[in-house]
Amino acid sequence: MRSWRAGVLLDSHTHIDMREFDADRERVLQRAREAGVAAIIDIGIDVASSEAAIALAEKHSDVFATVGIHPHDASKVTYAAIARLEALARHPRVVAIGETGLDFYRNRSSKESQIEVFKRHLELASKSGLPVVIHSRNANDEVFDILSEWVAGRKGARRPVGVLHCFSGDAELGRKYIDMGFLIAFDGPVTYPRSSAANVAKDIPLDKMLIETDCPFLTPQAHRGKRNESSYVSYVAAKIAEVKEVSPELVAETTSANAIRLFRLPIKQGVKR
Repeated sequence: MRSWRAGVLLDSHTHIDMREFDADRERVLQRAREAGVAAIIDIGIDVASSEAAIALAEKHSDVFATVGIHPHDASKVTYAAIARLEALARHPRVVAIGETGLDFYRNRSSKESQIEVFKRHLELASKSGLPVVIHSRNANDEVFDILSEWVAGRKGARRPVGVLHCFSGDAELGRKYIDMGFLIAFDGPVTYPRSSAANVAKDIPLDKMLIETDCPFLTPQAHRGKRNESSYVSYVAAKIAEVKEVSPELVAETTSANAIRLFRLPIKQGVKR
């Protein structure tokens, strides 16, 4: 079990396996370490990327993987794909199921197929005992209803049960998810001048919050227009600290502890070195 130094960062949602990082992936990981990022969660969005995330996690002790199929691809999902995810979920470097959920903004897959695949992911999470990473865009009511039913059927399940990635709801919805046993994650948009995310983050308890980059997407304001990378999670931490009027170190320490607890990472908390 690795030790974890108070004050370091944890990036709870990345896509470093993507081709955008093929030219400099190792340097990106090294820059993250130099920026104080102690661990990274690389997120699967289809079978191939789930396998790639696991391969990355096998190579690097500070990277962990999730397995899932993004709602954009729900219409393409086969029984074989779900069976493969179930097998991958048993890998020791896999710490969550997802990302999964609903995306009614682009509707790249039918609503019916998205809902069906979402529920299959939740079944897999229940079966594996792993938490879920939730994607919700323009589907707040539907996602909330499905998750409410799922949580109600899992009385006694270990909490937290999952995270609302790139949270786009209001503070009231966030508190409802917290009551259900979820954590709320913020990323680059919290730094955007016209985004409401900072005001929402102000009202979400720090001990129920994660920070993430979603790299290579959603680059923080300081580097907007360029490729995002994991080292930039420090900008998210700084903005959260600003709106909550606390130190960036407290944000880093608390959100890292939250992520370690959610993903049950083999990292010993609170050890200074």
